[in-house]
Amino acid sequence: MAEALAEEHDREEEDYRLDGEVVEAILDAAEQEDAARLSELLEPLHAADIADLLEQISGSERRKILRLWGREIDGEILTEIDEGIREEVLESLPPEVLAEAVRELDSDDVVDLIEDLEEPQQEAILDALDDTDRAAVEKSLAYPEYSAGRLMQREVVTAPEHWTVGETIDFLRSAEWLPDQFYHVILVDPAYHPLGNVTLGRILSAPRASKLLDICEEEFRTISAYQEEGDVAYAFNQYHLISAPVVDEDDRLVGVITIDDAMSVLDEEHEEDILRLAGVGEESAISDTVMETVRQRLPWLFVNLLTAILASGVISLFEGTIQQLVALAVLMPIVASMGGNAGTQTLTVAVRALATRDLTESNVWRVVRREAVVGLLNGLAFAIVMGIVAAFWFSGAQLGIVIALAMVINLVVAALSGILIPLALEKLGADPALASGTFVTTMTDVVGFFAFLGLASILLL
Repeated sequence: MAEALAEEHDREEEDYRLDGEVVEAILDAAEQEDAARLSELLEPLHAADIADLLEQISGSERRKILRLWGREIDGEILTEIDEGIREEVLESLPPEVLAEAVRELDSDDVVDLIEDLEEPQQEAILDALDDTDRAAVEKSLAYPEYSAGRLMQREVVTAPEHWTVGETIDFLRSAEWLPDQFYHVILVDPAYHPLGNVTLGRILSAPRASKLLDICEEEFRTISAYQEEGDVAYAFNQYHLISAPVVDEDDRLVGVITIDDAMSVLDEEHEEDILRLAGVGEESAISDTVMETVRQRLPWLFVNLLTAILASGVISLFEGTIQQLVALAVLMPIVASMGGNAGTQTLTVAVRALATRDLTESNVWRVVRREAVVGLLNGLAFAIVMGIVAAFWFSGAQLGIVIALAMVINLVVAALSGILIPLALEKLGADPALASGTFVTTMTDVVGFFAFLGLASILLL
């Protein structure tokens, strides 16, 4: 039974991946310039899968597909395409195809599509919209970048506060402009201030004579149009929101943010943190060119080179010690490596806790104490192991004691630096994910080498 369930799970997992044979068939059809076959293969695929395909193939293969099939691209596919290749894709589309694609989109999707484009391309897309939609998009673009005003959609379903369920249902059935997807009807007063949310489920299940005010959700939160989108995503995740009205500086309703957009922001922020921790640039992607990838990675590799030189400088202080006892050169990378790995473990947990706001002023010192104790216990455990290994390996108990003491010191320092460095960077207004890794590694290398070689100088020579 368990094996059958595991096989079924594996099959379901495959359903969410691009089939390798299908991809090969698509690329072959593009190579043969068989437009009919290409259309037949791409038609059944979901918009997100087509976007993934375009991101994963080479630039020349992408251009062939777009030349043969570009007229079939719709707005949903464009919104799924990674920003790294979006401009290239848009440039390859005929103006009439682009115009038709963007007309299908809600205002928030249009804003997301064009906000990072050059001005000529922005104008081309805005010109494709009718006057009402263009005005809505331009108003959203007037808000600061990465704000709720950029994230919201202007298409909002509202109802006066005095309406009944019956009046609302009649309105929804007769309206022709409703968004393709919405979750709430927002109650507003005559000044267009939002008063509450009513879910569609409650509207459909309540008697027609019920007042909307009587079936509002108990939890109701509005979001300022100027609020950072990261804070918006946190609020959705923290308070389990499905949608939330957005208000201007006078608390008037100007739009709505839905959970799909908020979760996209959360995913982007987590992805950026991972990329920053690795020092590869927050917008790095597999679709980047060689030169783009080099430009993103080279600066942090240069920083790492400088820190490596610093660590080597510490080693050079004990050149005489190493010449007298070659075993030190064999063992010292172990101390530094263990410290670096331990520091990275703590750092990863700390950066994630800061991003999710679980690490706060109220619990920071408890967490610091916990990490220090964890570092001490891990240090003692590996001190015993390496002390015994070194003693037998090089037939010297004193050398075992030296590496054991150095291991304890470095793992405690690694644990403390892994949490204190990102905290300090955040206090200074820097991104903890961006620079913490380099500082933590430098700290563990310098302390590890200094402790090991310094103790060796004192106890062995």
